[in-house]
Amino acid sequence: MLQLVYISTAVGQIATASILAESRANNTRDRITGLLFSDGRRFLQALEGEPAMVERAFARISADPRHRALVVLSRREVAQREFGDWAMAERVPGSDGEAFTRRVAALVANASPAVRATFDSFARLQRAA
Repeated sequence: MLQLVYISTAVGQIATASILAESRANNTRDRITGLLFSDGRRFLQALEGEPAMVERAFARISADPRHRALVVLSRREVAQREFGDWAMAERVPGSDGEAFTRRVAALVANASPAVRATFDSFARLQRAA
C-alpha cells in the first residue's frame, strides 16, 4: 500500500466543504483513505491506498487549479492503513485552538512518527496563528 503526504497552497479563497465532498466521492470509489488538513490557505494531505489509485488521485490533485506549489513531503510503502477512514481537519477562525490540536493528534495517532510529527507541527502552527 502506498502512502503519499503532500502540502499545497490554495489559489484564492477555497470552500473546503466542496473539496471534502469531491474527495469523499473520489476516495470511496478508489478505496483511498487518509487525512486532509486545511487552514483555508494551505492543505496538508496524506493519501493511502493501492499505488495506482494514490498516484491517480495525486495527479488529479496536481492538475486542480485550486492548488499551487504542491510539494511531496513523503512517499512510502506501508503495510496497513495508518489513518483508517478518510477524515478532514479544519480550523475555523475564532475556534478553540487547543481542542483543534487535540483533534489532529487523535486523527494522526496511528501514523508513523515522522508523518505524525508533520501533522502535529502544522496543527501547532495553525493554533499559534
